Amino acid sequence: MSFFSSIKGLLGRKNTAEAQEASARPALSPAGNSAPDESPGESLLLEALRAAPPKLSAWLDILLAEVRQAGPLLEARLLLLFRALETPADEAGRFIAAFSRWLADMGYTRLEEFRSELQYRLALALDMEDEEDEKSRLLLKLGQGLSKSRAHFGRGLQSLFLAGRGLDEGFWEEMEEALILGDVGFDAAVELTRRLRLRASHEGVTAPPALRLLLREEIAAVFQTERRILALTPPEIILFAGVNGAGKTTTIAKLAHRYILQGKKTLLAAADTFRAAAIEQLEVWAARSGADFYARAQGSDPASVAYAAAEKAVREGYAALMVDTAGRLQSKSNLMEELAKIRRALGKARLGAPQRSVLVLDANTGQNALSQVKLFTEAGGVDEIMLSKLDGTAKGGMAVAIAMTHKLPISHIGLGEKMEDLRPFDAAAFAAALVGE
Repeated sequence: MSFFSSIKGLLGRKNTAEAQEASARPALSPAGNSAPDESPGESLLLEALRAAPPKLSAWLDILLAEVRQAGPLLEARLLLLFRALETPADEAGRFIAAFSRWLADMGYTRLEEFRSELQYRLALALDMEDEEDEKSRLLLKLGQGLSKSRAHFGRGLQSLFLAGRGLDEGFWEEMEEALILGDVGFDAAVELTRRLRLRASHEGVTAPPALRLLLREEIAAVFQTERRILALTPPEIILFAGVNGAGKTTTIAKLAHRYILQGKKTLLAAADTFRAAAIEQLEVWAARSGADFYARAQGSDPASVAYAAAEKAVREGYAALMVDTAGRLQSKSNLMEELAKIRRALGKARLGAPQRSVLVLDANTGQNALSQVKLFTEAGGVDEIMLSKLDGTAKGGMAVAIAMTHKLPISHIGLGEKMEDLRPFDAAAFAAALVGE
């Protein structure tokens, strides 16, 4: 049984409401199950943990109260938490060893330098990423990351949302212009304005200030796509595409990092065999993320690399294989033909592969991203979009244009350079961060 499945359970609570809240949380062992060699200090800590709300942030507040830096005390407190959750000792040891290696690589020693990363890793490992505190941290990060986009997007909207004018024809024309200037694009701006105007009419909204909330809701609705069947027999094979410089390799590494923390044995394959140092770059990121790595010499046939990697993933029981590809070829061969060849090779090695084809887009490219989506989609299909470098860009409105024009889901967004800065896309949170309060 894996670490991630062994810690599920119920916290005993005094009332039904607390029991319902705890039903999706990891369970702390009852007092009678404490380790035989438990010290008086540890007993007090365990009692405090049992009395605390079933939230990772609350547990860490207790466990880290006396911790100032990395070292034996931190490791002892983490081991105490894992023991309280009845985690196998070898699984707990691997988690702590991996985190210690990361601390050494980053050169972090003080708690304030690494607490956020620690909580992020534990949230993934304990399947607690959806708890309220973790969502609040994401909203804060998203709001900070989209500050430039919000200022750019809302520059023409702020005056429209002020009270004192009616929703006449001139108002809606200005709304279209403001959305276009906010990088939503012409067609998407016209359609979004039409939807907003229709909804305002149906709901009897006549004052501009009330439109802000409606706009947020309409933007969030843009990202709703049809549900897909995600269940599959491992390995899950994911093909990554995107132009050079889009952040494809780092996005792969960050997603692999999430998978590793979720207990998924992950392999990264370097099928970008043309660009100088591309193989070495992915190898470095594989080591940082904790994933395994497969490559051949530079100049090797990319499809052959992908095929061999898929065979290895099947043979050695990997949960996931992520295949990096070129964003530009140095030969006369066509990039899109090469991607199609890689897809065929993966399909021969594993029926139905690749299960996901991901296009990584640099959010700074703005409306140029639309042409990239069109090109890669026509060349063989794109299942989802991952937006990199969304933090610091003024062109976040392009995500709305992509969703409305191509009807493709945005699965993850990059909000920084750290491993924890790749997060699942939340439409409502994104709309709120983009439009503002």
